[in-house]
Parts: sequence; C-alpha cells; structure tokens
Amino acid sequence: MSSSFIDLRSDTVTKPTVEMYQAMSDAKVGDDVYGDDPTVLELQEMTATLLGKEAALFVPSGTMGNLICVLNHCSEFGSEMILGDECHIHLYEQGGCATLGRIHSRTVRTQSDGTLLLDDIEQQIRTAKDNDHFPQTKLVCLENTHNRMGGKVLTVEYIQSVGILCQQYGLKLHMDGARLMNAAVQLDIQPARLVECCDSISFCLSKGLAAPVGSLVVGTHDFIRRAKRLRKVLGGGMRQVGVLAAAGIISLTKMPKLLELDHQHAKLLAQGLSTIHGCEINPESDVQTNIVVFQLNPNKINIDAPTFATILKNEHQILVTVQGKFRCRFVVHYMISEENIEYVSQKVKQVLENNKK
Repeated sequence: MSSSFIDLRSDTVTKPTVEMYQAMSDAKVGDDVYGDDPTVLELQEMTATLLGKEAALFVPSGTMGNLICVLNHCSEFGSEMILGDECHIHLYEQGGCATLGRIHSRTVRTQSDGTLLLDDIEQQIRTAKDNDHFPQTKLVCLENTHNRMGGKVLTVEYIQSVGILCQQYGLKLHMDGARLMNAAVQLDIQPARLVECCDSISFCLSKGLAAPVGSLVVGTHDFIRRAKRLRKVLGGGMRQVGVLAAAGIISLTKMPKLLELDHQHAKLLAQGLSTIHGCEINPESDVQTNIVVFQLNPNKINIDAPTFATILKNEHQILVTVQGKFRCRFVVHYMISEENIEYVSQKVKQVLENNKK
C-alpha cells in the first residue's frame, strides 16, 4: 500500500522504526531450533519477566501462539474450551483448534465490555468424567484488549474472578493478550498484574508495538517445553531468527510509551466522528484504547459500510476496515498523527454529508 494512504485498517500495518532496523542489522544470531540464538533468548527472558512468568517462547504469529496454548492445555482426547462468541480465537483463526486439535469450542455471549459473565461461564462447564455424552471442559479463554468489542479493557479484578472460578473446577485460564500492553497502559499498571492468575498468555509484538513479525507464548517452564514441541510440528521453528527478535526487544523497551498517545488520538477521532450526521459512536463509553468502532445509520445516510470504505479509499486515500453492513473500524497506531486524525474526521464528514437522506 502506498505511503500516501492513511492506513487505519489495523495496528498490524505498522512499519518497524529506524531503531528496529538498526537492531535487526546488528543482531547476534544462532540456530533457535537448537536454542542457540542469543537475541531470541534475551527476548524470551525479557517477556517472561515482564509478565511475571517462568518462561516464554518466540513464535511467528499470534494465531500460532493461541493455537499452541490451546493444544497444550487440551491435549487429552475429547477436550473442550469455553470462550466468547466474539473473541479472535473463535472468529478469526480459521477454527484451527478444531481443525488441528479436535478441540470442541463452547461459546458464551460476549458482553459489550469484552467480559464473559461468570454465571455464563459456570453454566457451560462440563467436567463429569462419568458422563459419556459430553466433552470434558479443560480451558477458559479471555481476550485483553478485546478486538471486536472495540479495544475494551478487562480489569485485574475481573480476570482474577475468572481465575478463581477456573481453580474451583480445575480448569486452565488462557489469555489472548495480543494487545495486552494497550490494556496495561490504559489501566496504568504493570502487564504482569493482568495475567497473575493466567496459566498461559499469547503476547503480540507486531501490532501497536510495531515489530515486523512475532508473538510470544508465556507460561511455566514445563508448559513452554511442551509448547516448543508444538511449535515445531506446526512449522514455527525458525533458525537465525534473532534478526526478528532484535526488533521485538525494541518493541518492549521503546514502544509502550507511545501507546498512550495512540489512545489519545483514538479518543480524538471518536469525538470527531460523534459529531457527524449518520455516524454513531459514544467517545466516552465506546473507546478505551486504540480501536474505534462505529456504526453508519441507514436511516440518515444512503450508503452502507463497503461503499463508504470504497469512497474513503479511492477519493481520500483513507483505509478503514468493514466489519458488517453498517459497521466500520479504525485502529490508531504510532504512524498516525494528530493532523491525520483531523483529516480523517473532515473527510468522513464530507462523505456522509454528500450521502445523507
């Protein structure tokens, strides 16, 4: 995509910083499948410490990270997991847990704040081993921040309450923490606080943290030992991958301080959108981090979301994600300036004004 475009489709579009490129060029490398890459080892140790866990494993993507964690927890034949009906694992990872792991998914309704009600989770748990009709519940999955719910943040207190429930039933708790650092910044706490009671975490470097590639699986030493075997069979074992891990180290040490500005810009964008005829969003309740989800009101305008996105792209060089017939999403990142935000607000207003009923 041309650099002249304002790309708000996702924070996955971020380019590595100059410092990342330099670190990649200077990286000390070895064969990571043998455990010999010093830069990967440094990144893994740094991430484990950051999240307050024993060990971490570098993997190519968040999808692979989540899959490895679920396969690890649900290794027994006939296992099932409980997760939200709007979560990334359920909607956007090609059903890999079922396809490759033969793991049954039992969904509960995702609330507007990204949480799953404790009663809803408990009602779905099936652990009676003497009942041959049911799969055996082994795992609960949460997502923080929550993508489909507009970057909503799960609090420490909520996550702990789910953790207590899991302990009562002997279940494991997995956190899809693709944007965990955004949650920590929004709450102004250390990320380790958010995963104290989690048995595993998948943590992404290539979204708002701007690394070109990579996620980390985090857990106990024994969990990571098994995760490494799973990574290998899934094709995720890489060789001189320190060139990528070097960028990840910069992501962890330099990029978190920029996330607060991303959140401010997202709020500014939402405030601008909220004043536009035919655009529906509440800046105070709908936007907590860097994701801005809004609805187009078909009673007020004559275009749907796909048409709106096409006009923004072709006429104004603005890229937006379409999430439904009238639902759109902007995701703010470090490459988006305040001037960009003002321009986007102006052009959205222009497009909708030109197509109002």
